[in-house]
Amino acid sequence: MIVLAEKGISEYGNKLISFSKNEQKSDEILKLNPRGQVPTFRDGDVVVNESTAICEYLEFKFAEQGATLLPSDAATRGRVLQRMFETQNLMKTLIEGVAYLFFHNKPEEINQDELNAKKKAARTELERWEEYLKAEGTDSYIVGSQFTMADVFLFPLLAFGVRGNLNLSSFPAINAYYQRLEQRPSIQETWPPHWKEGPGTDFCSGI
Repeated sequence: MIVLAEKGISEYGNKLISFSKNEQKSDEILKLNPRGQVPTFRDGDVVVNESTAICEYLEFKFAEQGATLLPSDAATRGRVLQRMFETQNLMKTLIEGVAYLFFHNKPEEINQDELNAKKKAARTELERWEEYLKAEGTDSYIVGSQFTMADVFLFPLLAFGVRGNLNLSSFPAINAYYQRLEQRPSIQETWPPHWKEGPGTDFCSGI
């Protein structure tokens, strides 16, 4: 949805689903994606699944409209693509590691040594992104001076962590980056509605 906003596309329908109600396995979703996974995207007769594929489809189709999220310069595009795919490491440690363990177990069932190890891995990964942003310089994005697809992939992971009480004070470059992007119109327009209703669950404290 950030890509749609960056491209200036506002005439589209979207539907929020509830994972707690297992709505991603509904007949409606399974017709679009037999894996029962979201997001899924339909443009007329074209159905595209997987976040990266959807984002690249939109960038290609609307290349002349709105922000350019994948630079035409080969070297810069290579860096953007690298950072895009590197966000999978943050997904693996923060979401599939810490959050998954927290949300799929009762508090009394969580092995604290395992949780601490996963939090340590997430912190190590965040330290890497801190260094990336420091190297880019003040007021930069994750690749240079322009907002790109790499930022589209990175920011939501950070936002998910912050909602889980991730303290960014230990990561000044990430914190400055987060505070700046949080105010970006495309971010504001696509902020999850239920996030505005109240705080999230405290699963990232101590990272």
